[in-house]
This record gives sequence, C-alpha cells and structure tokens, in this order.
Amino acid sequence: MPFALIDGEAFNEIPKDLYIPPDALKILVEAFQGPLDLLLYLIKKQNIDILNINVAEITDQYMAYVELMESSQFELAAEYLVMAAMLAEIKSRMLLPRQEDLEAEEDDPRMELIRRLQEYERFKKAAAQLDELPRMNRDFHRAIATPPKMERVTIDPDVDLKDVLVSLAQVLRRADMFGSHQIHRETLSTREKMSELLVRINDKKFVPLSSLLIREEGRLGVVVTFLAIMELLKGSMIEIVQSEPFAPIHVKARTLSEQPVLTSDFDDDLDDDLDGKQEGDRERDQEDERDARY
Repeated sequence: MPFALIDGEAFNEIPKDLYIPPDALKILVEAFQGPLDLLLYLIKKQNIDILNINVAEITDQYMAYVELMESSQFELAAEYLVMAAMLAEIKSRMLLPRQEDLEAEEDDPRMELIRRLQEYERFKKAAAQLDELPRMNRDFHRAIATPPKMERVTIDPDVDLKDVLVSLAQVLRRADMFGSHQIHRETLSTREKMSELLVRINDKKFVPLSSLLIREEGRLGVVVTFLAIMELLKGSMIEIVQSEPFAPIHVKARTLSEQPVLTSDFDDDLDDDLDGKQEGDRERDQEDERDARY
C-alpha cells in the first residue's frame, strides 16, 4: 500500500534525508475510522465474504499497515493495537492442530470477529444513508441577509391653499347628499276623520273649509281631511257651498230628511240575485206548460 502519491509516483516510505520538525506538521489520517473499518476495507478489497475470511492473510495485511504507520512516525490509537493482538490470537488458534472429537464442540474462533464486522457494516451503511440526507450549512443555508435600509423622501405637493379649501367644500357638499333620515308612519284614518268632521259641522250651518284643517297634522292631515270630505260628499251627508269663483269654501251638514237612505253593496247584490232567481223560475214554469200542451 503506497504511503503517498505525488505527480503519479507512489511512495511507500518517507525519504530518510527528509527532516520534519516535531511540531511543524500534523497529519490526520481519516481514511479509516478504526480497526474494524480497516479490516472491512481489506476484506472488500479482496472481494471476500465476511463469513469465509482468511484470518492469516487478513492478519498479515493488517500488521503491514500498522508497521507502515509506525515507521512513518504516526501515532496509532490503542484500539488498533488491541485488534492486532486479537487477530494474532485468532491466527494462532486457527494454525494450532485440534483433535477431531473436539472440533464439533469448540466454537469457530472467527465468530466473534465476524459478528463485530457484520454489526459495524450495518452501522456504517446506516451512517452513509443519514449522511445523504440534506444537512444545514452543507446542502442548504439559512438566509440571514438583512434588507437594505430605504429612506423615503416625502415630497410636498405644489398646491395652493385656495384650491384645498375649494376641494374641501366640495367634499362636504357631497357628504350632505348621503344624509339619512327615518320616516315614521303617522296613523290617520279616513273613517275617523269622517266622524270627526260630522261632529264638528253637525250643529253649525256653514263651516269654513280652512277651519277644518289642523296645522299640527301637517300635509298628511290635509290629504286625509280632503279624502274624508269627498267620502261624505259622495254619501250625500254634507254639501259644499261657494258663492263665487275663488271665494272661500264652506261645508254644511245635511239634515236627516235631506239624507238618502243608504244601503250597502251587499244588499244591492242580494236583491239582484233574488230578482234573477225569480225570473228564472218563471221561465222554467212557462217551458213546462208548453211541454204539457204538446
């Protein structure tokens, strides 16, 4: 295994005439994360199944790497040396002859190493999958840019004070157009007004029309009063007198002898129905008499 590769040339050891001060250079070996990682690399390099590893060959390669690091003045962790001792023990146990009757009872000395290698391989694959996930400050970064400060310059409009006052007056006039008011319905009945007028003009001969109008009732009172007078005049219960055109109008109540007998529309309709029924009965009787003669 080459120690370094410079301009395509492999170096297996440091030149002896190269002087390196003790504190001048510090090299971190990050190719392997530990002895198990190194063993797994050696096994994968030879395309060997973990269950069928050749302990003797793997041990020789592992020890060669350890000796190379020591000769290169690299300090190895204690776990590398512990693994080297474990491999040497397994190698010696594999090389020692064993009795045939005890081979079935004794466990394979490689089983503990194989178990640790399989477990490490699973963790290494899981770590690789986690490393592929998006990571803060590696695959994406948090946006920390601050927006630039913007100074707003307010420019006063070139407007005359007279124009401002004219516009304000226009706005106020438009606001008056949207004023709201509530209309309350006044309860004035035409029939009640008719009764009131009869009471007021019953004992008097002629009453001026203007005196029948009440100022507090307003326009609605004037309309209802005229409607009541028209209804009373239609029923021949009052009469209106005016001496000349544009002269004051006077209202007078008629006496009982002057008032006609009023009948309701229902009575008139009932009389018409009775007359029609009697006439129809007479026509049927006449038809029966003609049929009897023939």
